[in-house]
Amino acid sequence: MTETVVALVINELVQLIIHESKLLRGVHQKVVDIKDELESIQCFLKDADKGDLQDGIKIWVKQVRDAAYHIEDVIDEYVLHVAQRRHQQSFIAFLHKIGRLLKKLKPHHDIATKIQDIKILVREIKERSERYGVSSSKQGSSSSTTNVTWHDPRVGSLFIEGNEVVGIESMRDELVSWLVGGASKRFVISVVGLGGIGKTTLAKKVFENKSVKEHFDCCVWITVSQSYNVQKILMSMTKQIYLAKEMALRQIDMTDEISLISQLRKYLQQKRYVVVFDDVWKTEFWEIVKHALPCNDRGSRIIITTRSDLIGVSCKEYFYDHVYKLQPLSQDKAWELFCIKAFGSEFQGCCPKELVRLSMDIVKKCEGLPLAIVAIGGLLSTKEKVPSEWKKLHDSLSSELECNPHLTSITKILSLSYHDLPCYLKSCYLYFGNFPEDYSITCPRLLRLWVAEGFIKGKKGKSLEDVVEEYFKELIHRNLVQVSFGELDYEILRKYRIHDLLHEIILLKAGELNFCQVLEAGDTTFHGKSRCLSIHDARENVFETSEYSRIRSIFLFNINEIPRSFIVKLFKKFKLLKVLDFEDAPIDYLPQEVGNLFHLKHLSLRRTKVKILPKSVGRLQNLQTLNILETTMRELPIEIFRLYKLRHILAHSDDIEIKSNFYSLKGVKVHKGVGCLNDLQTLSLIEANHHGVGLFEELGKLSQLRMLGISNMTAERGRALCISIQNLAHLKILIVGSISEDENIDLQSISSPPPFLEHLSLKGRLERLPNWISKLLNLVTLILFFSSLEEDPLPCVQALPNLVTLSLTHAYVGEELHFEEGSF
Repeated sequence: MTETVVALVINELVQLIIHESKLLRGVHQKVVDIKDELESIQCFLKDADKGDLQDGIKIWVKQVRDAAYHIEDVIDEYVLHVAQRRHQQSFIAFLHKIGRLLKKLKPHHDIATKIQDIKILVREIKERSERYGVSSSKQGSSSSTTNVTWHDPRVGSLFIEGNEVVGIESMRDELVSWLVGGASKRFVISVVGLGGIGKTTLAKKVFENKSVKEHFDCCVWITVSQSYNVQKILMSMTKQIYLAKEMALRQIDMTDEISLISQLRKYLQQKRYVVVFDDVWKTEFWEIVKHALPCNDRGSRIIITTRSDLIGVSCKEYFYDHVYKLQPLSQDKAWELFCIKAFGSEFQGCCPKELVRLSMDIVKKCEGLPLAIVAIGGLLSTKEKVPSEWKKLHDSLSSELECNPHLTSITKILSLSYHDLPCYLKSCYLYFGNFPEDYSITCPRLLRLWVAEGFIKGKKGKSLEDVVEEYFKELIHRNLVQVSFGELDYEILRKYRIHDLLHEIILLKAGELNFCQVLEAGDTTFHGKSRCLSIHDARENVFETSEYSRIRSIFLFNINEIPRSFIVKLFKKFKLLKVLDFEDAPIDYLPQEVGNLFHLKHLSLRRTKVKILPKSVGRLQNLQTLNILETTMRELPIEIFRLYKLRHILAHSDDIEIKSNFYSLKGVKVHKGVGCLNDLQTLSLIEANHHGVGLFEELGKLSQLRMLGISNMTAERGRALCISIQNLAHLKILIVGSISEDENIDLQSISSPPPFLEHLSLKGRLERLPNWISKLLNLVTLILFFSSLEEDPLPCVQALPNLVTLSLTHAYVGEELHFEEGSF
């Protein structure tokens, strides 16, 4: 995480050097020096930000992080000052006064005066690196955890008593049948799931099954873990096999990896074996050890447990290999397991009536995670069986996870997934701490926020949007992010969330790193050190104390009323904001002062009562996202089109009105000139009937557009729209709605449709389904409203290879649809 912070600051310094070189006269070289010093610090952070560090290492990592934050503040304040001066006077006049300006800056805000502090910090880091054994990644691996005593909390999973195994009986029996039955081919079973979901317990019960033990000649159990050593694993496999058969090990060279692999292959070639590799974290692991496990057609089996879907898939080399996705316990099974642990000895596994409601709330919070149910149930078994004691634990679970020795195993096991993340994903993962517990968020919204925060590093040949999608998918494959319940219909509308206990772990880590702070109801003070502030209850006096220059992002949730004085203070106090997310907040206006937020990249007013954008938004030169979805706003100020960095304008309402049985999407008016926004990725939803053909010519210039929504279309404008669409080679989502139910939308004349189009929604009459739809090989979703087609549309779409959702609403006037055998 600290390495990520330093990398972001280095990038800001590079941009400052490139774009402000003329203004940095006299200090330009010093700014370069700061960048160089930070790069040297970065080398020592590759392995330093791990779990279970010595106190001395934790201290200097924190100092590096604080210094990086402070430098970022200085840079942003300097750039803001420059921008404000440019706004007040001509650029040339400002150049003459830049020398005086630098002298007037306060010492603790002056870039030049920070260099010595940074150099001192680097020397201290180097000294401490020698003292505590932390080496630069360029020099070798870190020994930052040397002499730190750490006991693997997962050991308990190997020794769970039979009466505590609940909810896995059917899975155990299924896996046993796969092991002892089926084809003679050697195959791999990958058991995949979230940490603490019971992978090790399940694998152990299968491994210890009597019929399994009797069926195989050789049975080997290997615990891999994050810091595995291939040679030691091969040695352990060899010892388990040979010692089980009381064979001599003297003639085997245990120091040579190749010799070990060869010896294992030779011996196992004639054996029916079962090997379990528990807790695999790297795909490279299987690529090595598989060579020691011959495909001998004797019914051999391999079980791999892992938290990563990608690792499970990478081990599937043949069609008969299995990936077994382990699911959380059902509510009934979770309750059964909890009662066994909490009331087994004293109440014979039955919950007293006065504790039922609290117990159910606690079980619900565990969300079917056996690790948490067993640990919390075991803790409660030692407590008095009175509601006050149980409520105390329920309300203070976050702090209990951190310090209660009965529950620290939960924290350690779930934290392993965080520590295994590459540095570029840690900030993205911790960002979920800004949202309330059990909060669901759409993928596009989350990804836009990550880009605005600067978490996404560009890759050659890929847009930021492509890279950020890869980041999000990686978190999903690691089973750290999950689809919300009941959100399986339309992929583009699907929402995601994280497990409640993972949310608790994130809040602990985010607080430790000053990454974000959550202000709940009753909180009256804010320490001002975090980069993100999430307010769950508005209190005016919360802004009265301390300095807030560090804050870059503000979120508001579950707030019933916000006084205007609160908004005024907010814009006055927080000058360096990058993200303002007012979604669902009860605000009805945006003050002119919003134009002073030069660094603002993300502004969301979704589902607010704001009706008009002040013209001052035209000064937000760094704005990337403007979200006015589901507001009553119907026109954007012309000043918007000065914002050349805009990537997303989300300006339609999701509210659907029924007018004469026609679904009418309310769009906004967009002035001519939108074609100058060269970076625009999203434009949804604009009204077509307020513009001439010129609008469509402007749309055709938006070569980077990925989402286009356009409403109030008429038949005569269809051809102009078709010409524009053909120019949008990167388009992934297209929504087109006609002005009325009876109005035709003529989209026949597209000869070369966007090749990457994934989601297509057409609302309005169609003479026939456009032929080009059959060419959309990447199409996932097709939605047709009021098309009134006379020909069966299925022959045109049934061969589309990636189609998942087909929605037809008043789309076909015939009486039968023909689904051909083998179609879809």
